Amino acid sequence: MFKDGVCQVTDDYYTKTICFNDINYQLARSEDKQAIFQEFCNLHNYFDDSLDIQFTYMNVSDDAETYKKCIHIEDQDDAFNDIRHEFVEMLQTQLERGNNGLVRLKYLTFGVTEKDISTARSKLHHLEAEIIGNFKHMGVAAYGLNGIERLEILHRAFNPDSENKFVFDWKMRAQTGMSTKDAIAPSSFNFGKKNIFAMGDVFGSTSFIDIISTEVSDRMLTDYLSIDENIFVNIHLRSWEQQAAVKFVKLKNTAVEAMKIDEQKKAARSGYDIDILPPDLVSYSEEIKRILSDLQSRNERFFVTTITITCFAKSVKKLNLLVNQVKGITQKHNCKLVPLDWQQEQGLMSAVPLGYNGIELNRNLTTSAAAVFIPFTTRELFQPEGDSLYYGLNALSDNLIMADRKQLKNPNGLILGTPGSGKSFAAKREFSNAFLSTNDDIIICDPEGEYFPLVNALHGQLIKISPNSTQYINPMDISTEYSDDDDPVTLKSDFLLSLCELVVGGKYGLSATERSIIDRCVKKVYDEYFKNPDPEKMPILQDFYNALKAIDSPDAQHVAASLELYVTGSLNLFNHRTNIDISNRLVCFDIKEVGKNLRKLAMLIVQDQVWNRVTINRAEKKSTRYYIDEFHLLLKEEQTASYSVEIWKRFRKWGGIPTGMTQNVKDLLASKEIENILDNSDFIYMLNQAAGDREILAQKLGISEHQLGYVTSSGQGSGLLFFGDVILPFVDNFPKDTKLYSVMTTKLEEQG
Repeated sequence: MFKDGVCQVTDDYYTKTICFNDINYQLARSEDKQAIFQEFCNLHNYFDDSLDIQFTYMNVSDDAETYKKCIHIEDQDDAFNDIRHEFVEMLQTQLERGNNGLVRLKYLTFGVTEKDISTARSKLHHLEAEIIGNFKHMGVAAYGLNGIERLEILHRAFNPDSENKFVFDWKMRAQTGMSTKDAIAPSSFNFGKKNIFAMGDVFGSTSFIDIISTEVSDRMLTDYLSIDENIFVNIHLRSWEQQAAVKFVKLKNTAVEAMKIDEQKKAARSGYDIDILPPDLVSYSEEIKRILSDLQSRNERFFVTTITITCFAKSVKKLNLLVNQVKGITQKHNCKLVPLDWQQEQGLMSAVPLGYNGIELNRNLTTSAAAVFIPFTTRELFQPEGDSLYYGLNALSDNLIMADRKQLKNPNGLILGTPGSGKSFAAKREFSNAFLSTNDDIIICDPEGEYFPLVNALHGQLIKISPNSTQYINPMDISTEYSDDDDPVTLKSDFLLSLCELVVGGKYGLSATERSIIDRCVKKVYDEYFKNPDPEKMPILQDFYNALKAIDSPDAQHVAASLELYVTGSLNLFNHRTNIDISNRLVCFDIKEVGKNLRKLAMLIVQDQVWNRVTINRAEKKSTRYYIDEFHLLLKEEQTASYSVEIWKRFRKWGGIPTGMTQNVKDLLASKEIENILDNSDFIYMLNQAAGDREILAQKLGISEHQLGYVTSSGQGSGLLFFGDVILPFVDNFPKDTKLYSVMTTKLEEQG
């Protein structure tokens, strides 16, 4: 093994290995599946007859410490360490339910025969770049392995269930006299039995898959890889030279035609109808002609193919059970599992990603027949770095979903679901996880008054906004960092224009003249304040109202008259300076009792308070998570919708992470601003959806029929997660016997 990843397998045979990741295939739409399959066929066709190719798919045990570190939450100097311990215990339980202890690895090894290492190295590096480019066309991330990385993979292959760590450094060879083989070898090999071998402390068995069916499903390889045990599936390919392949098939066709003539002669001599031929002969003849046609007129090549599967277990009994499980899958796909009697050593060496094939059993397959062993199923979502939070288990693999929205290009998000699907529970679980494991600030706009038990449990600040409340927030609050440009008043003016549009109402909202007057008054009020920015002299709506009244204009008087109800009238709860502490890490604005006439106005004012907090936190390099329940209400009115879109567009660079929640998906999607919201949201947590909503969402988000099944009559806490370019089904069975669950659930009978 050389440092750059080139391996000299024999005197004149050299190989290199590429690691490639998974993509969403099994969940994709039919046309997307077809496109991925065609690109996979193109990858096969790239390999000419000078290359030996080996696809290796390994299910091996992974280091459990990696996962434990990711789910661990450090104790902090506060009153919530007992909840942290409970949450970590829940994550450990979920981890054990899944199979995150098993990692699925995918490799492509390719080899060339050359007389010297320099020629081979040049050719292999060129091929590596080309093959990675082909993977990129499929949307598959791939990279070439260096020498250390290849040795580590070989160490895993020869120690599939061992706790022995891979330790190697190139200096070790000179210092200790050890070779690269010493670094990867198990403690022992024993190939003394017919179809079982021992390797270190595990037993193994390699079998050949004999493809006897004329057609194989693209799920065959997926079925093998879904086994939660240590197994290796290997596909060795060697392309025929095209003219030689056509000549070979033509000879086979000629032989079949000769057999047909012989059968017809026999029938004539016996007095039978000469057109009646043995079914096997007719079937074989049709298959030969189809293959010949594919080679001559379609973009098909011919490959000598060897497919093996190697199973590992701690005992012979478990190994036999695993082999029988593999045998059952093979038979289901009309193929045959053939034990490699007295060839277990060759089978093992052909199963590791070296590019060596010591098995003489093979089958000739066309490009599409070879490519049907498509290795793509679904992407996993487990990010061990950053502020990763828990989002449930992957419904396809049972693996833990841990992700950090801050790593997305746009962390803005939506949580969508019908009543009872777990929408608010999902939001509570996310922000409580963030509260316990990060230093992020969390602000909630709560139109239904359902978040206060959790907020109280986490010692958050509950702000009750209602005509009878003595807690006030001032919509005129401003800070010098309120905007990212030189003039914070400009952005504040946009907010007050939106507020006035809500207040004035009407079919057409504010006129151009009224907008101009409002902007002038806003600047006048804040110019006075910034001359001496004392918090006790913060402007209130009364100051803005007085500035309007002072202008001798019908338009100014019209706006002032509309504002009067909210300044000196019965709805004057927003005409006060802020009198509560909104610097708490967790702040919930409860607007349940604010009244129908004031609800949208209250939601808009809460958003402005959030903007204030985000700007303050930006200076401290702290993130601010903002959750808006009943989000469709803000998108219903043009003025509040445009202000919300502004947040969706600008929050990211200020460290803000807004999340809109709604059960009225149809109302949400009816907004003309929804395109801007969706375009700026890389996180969508979609729970059960009503029939009409499903159709619209499928069209807007490009959801396949198969994917829709996960949001059709789905259980509570299950659905589809859109995380950047990853789409995966999830299920969250949060333990009900926890303190956290009792304060997160909205079911009265389950509340503590």
